[in-house]
Order: sequence, then C-alpha cells, then structure tokens
Amino acid sequence: MTIDPVTMLPPYRIKVVEPIPFLDAGQRREAMASAGYNPFNLRADQVTIDLLSDSGTGATSADQEAAAARGDESYAGARSWFRFREEIADLTGYPHVLPVHQGRAGERVLFGALLKPGQICVSNTHFDTTHANVELVGAQALDLPCPEALDFDSPAPFKGNIDLDRLAEVLAGPDGKRVGLVLMTITNNGLGAQPVSMANLAAAADLARRHGVPFFLDAARFAENAWLVSRREAGYQDWTPRAIAVRAFELADGCVVSLKKDGLSSIGAFIGLRDADLHARCEANLIATEGFSTYGGLAGHDLERLAVGVREVLEPAYLQARAAATARLAQMINDAGVATVQPAGVHALYLNAGRLLPHLPAERFPGHALACQLYLDGGIRCAELGSLYLGTMDDDHRLVRPAPFELVRLAIPRRVYAEEHLRYVAAVLGEIAKDPEQVTGYRIVSAPAVLRHFKVRLEPLR
Repeated sequence: MTIDPVTMLPPYRIKVVEPIPFLDAGQRREAMASAGYNPFNLRADQVTIDLLSDSGTGATSADQEAAAARGDESYAGARSWFRFREEIADLTGYPHVLPVHQGRAGERVLFGALLKPGQICVSNTHFDTTHANVELVGAQALDLPCPEALDFDSPAPFKGNIDLDRLAEVLAGPDGKRVGLVLMTITNNGLGAQPVSMANLAAAADLARRHGVPFFLDAARFAENAWLVSRREAGYQDWTPRAIAVRAFELADGCVVSLKKDGLSSIGAFIGLRDADLHARCEANLIATEGFSTYGGLAGHDLERLAVGVREVLEPAYLQARAAATARLAQMINDAGVATVQPAGVHALYLNAGRLLPHLPAERFPGHALACQLYLDGGIRCAELGSLYLGTMDDDHRLVRPAPFELVRLAIPRRVYAEEHLRYVAAVLGEIAKDPEQVTGYRIVSAPAVLRHFKVRLEPLR
C-alpha cells in the first residue's frame, strides 16, 4: 500500500499556539443570556470553537510574519505599498489598485462612485454588508441565483451561478436602463459557499457588456472558487488555481476583494479597476475617508502580510488540504444525522436547520435556535442564515415574510483548527440530532433597523 502524505496531511506544521476556553454548561447559559441570545454579542473568551466567521480569523504563516517585520510605515509611497500593488497587479491584471482596510469599506467607496440612487445592482447573491452598502447609496440590490441553488440536496457542482436567463430578461426589460452594476460573488457565500463556474462568469460578463453595464467581482474567496473550478468544471482540470483566478479577474471590469478571507490576514482589502475615471472618483473618496491612496487605512506590516498571503493562498497543496478538511467535516455531520447544503464548499458548511427542527416554525427562528443550541451544548459559536437574518419583520419585530430557507453557517477559519476540533463539532451536533425537540424557539426583544442580525437581542420561548 502506498500512503501519499500530500493527500493526507495539511501542508504546514504548528509553530505558535493559543489557549482556548472551556466553560461549563452553567457558565455557557449565563453567557448566552447576558449576550441576549445572540452569538455576535458573546465575548471571545467565552467561546470554545469559534465558527462565527472566516473573515480575519485565520492563522498567518512564518513567511507572512517575517515580511511584516519589513513593514514601511511611511505615510505616502511606502515600500510596502509597492510590494502589495505588484502582487495584486500580477494576480488581477488591473492597472489601478486602491487598498482599503476591509471589504465593506471597499464596497462603500466603489458603490458610492459607481451607483446612483434608483439604480439596480444585480448579483448572484449579495451578502449582508454588500446588500446594505448598495441600499445606503439609494440603489436596489437584486439577487438572481440559479434555479439549482435552492435545492440543498442537489449535487449540482456550480450552485453559486447567476441565473443567466433572468439576468438577460432584466437587462433587456423595462428596468434594464436602471441596472448600474452586475456584481458576481465568488464563491457564493449567501447560498451555501457554492462556487461559480468560469462559463457562467464569462456568459454574465458578455451579457453585461452587450448592455453597457459594468461587470465586477466580489472576490473575497477567489482562491477557493478557483480550486473548486479546477475540481468540477470540464476543461480546467489541468489549470492551476492561480491561472483560473487570473482568468476570472480578466473577465471583469474590476473587483472589490476582502483580503480577510483569501488574503490570509486579519485585516485588509482592495478595489481593482480598469477605468481611469472611475479610479479617480474612488481615490478621492478613499483619501477623504480611509487614508492616503498608498495605504488606505492599512499599516505597512498589513500590506506586507497581504502581499505574501495572496500568493500563499493559491498554493494547490494548501487548497487541497482545506477543501478536504471541510468535506470530512460535512461527512461527519451528515453521518451524525444533520443535513448540510450539498455539495460541500470550502470556507463554510451550511446546516439545514429547517429540516432538523421541523417543530419550530419560521417565526420561532429555527436556524438561530440551532446556532444557540450549539453554543449552549458545546461552546461552539456560529450564526444563522434564515428568517432572523433574511425575513421581513413588522414594527413589533414579528415575522411577516419568512426567508426561503433556514440555515446555519459553520464558517471555518483558515489554518486554525485541527481534525480533533472538527470531530468535536460533529459530535455536539450528533447529540442535538438525537433529541431535536429539546431545542426551543426564540422571539426578538429588540433589533436595529439595518443589519438586524448583528445586534439583535432575543429571548427563548419555553
């Protein structure tokens, strides 16, 4: 028998460790009650396994930290900026690059320059802050996911795609003149971490250009999308992840990229642009609100870490190990009796809470209830994507229109958790699945008007 270490082992070893807290059941109950039954309000030192987000939560490499020591903190024209710009230009091919401190800052700057009140931004799926930033400039966010996206059990390989027929109808229809942007999110974080095919990207880009509409990428997970394309799309099996990512950027007029995901850093993002006039408008906003255009709110050591990270993240061995770990966790969870969105993505798994908890109607927020139970039973922090996040409420916080699904996202930080940590997550879910009716529903006590899920407070219904 031949044992291949490349397919069995993560391509790194641990050099620095951080202790994790272990609270007992009573302490977890007190912590969750104090947090208003909202995992976002928990303190990090109250969480054993933190799967709330993969944004800025990964581990950096020795090479990234060595590069950070060279960070040039000059206010303008720092050496670190030129190293960062060179790496981003080599990856994307865009002549204009603007650094920003995180993705939502890039969205704010880009949408402020590109969208006007009353216009429409069309996407395969806008994620929460993207949707909010579109609306904050007075535009409308319109999601056109492909038909396969809502069949959670389907093995369709590219459920992150945009619905090309509907996109064509919108662009050619009475609202076509209102479309100011087509924005493709890769991978599709709002619908199960599912990838977008190169064929779909190319077709959407062609439709947008034929109608004179800018075509941009929200490419926070450009490397993971490229990996899944190399595994699933005919004609790309012999392409490297880097070559696929380069081709994806070539198809677009520009991009906004949070580098807190596939930049392997705790902070940072960039806007990439082809058009000089659009760059000038974005740059003026950036300088006024984020920082000078050669640092954009980032320290020199951040720029250095990012310059290394955007190259490391496209290494096939790293991507193979990360995708394999997520797939193994999905299998363990499924074996424990909990359904996940199929097929498994890379950065996150999405639990089908509606199927696991049929005794809880949408107005009792089954996705949120499962997320709370994971913390109460095991100290695992995560978040729902269901009616609490996506549903429509009246002024008394009663659900008027439920979400089309009740999911829980387990976002997996990069290079952080070992196999034993993931086995523990599956084991806790397995115990919940043995008696799902023990899970109680929730009602909203208070909530903000925008991005409700971040600061909402709830109470359990006994």
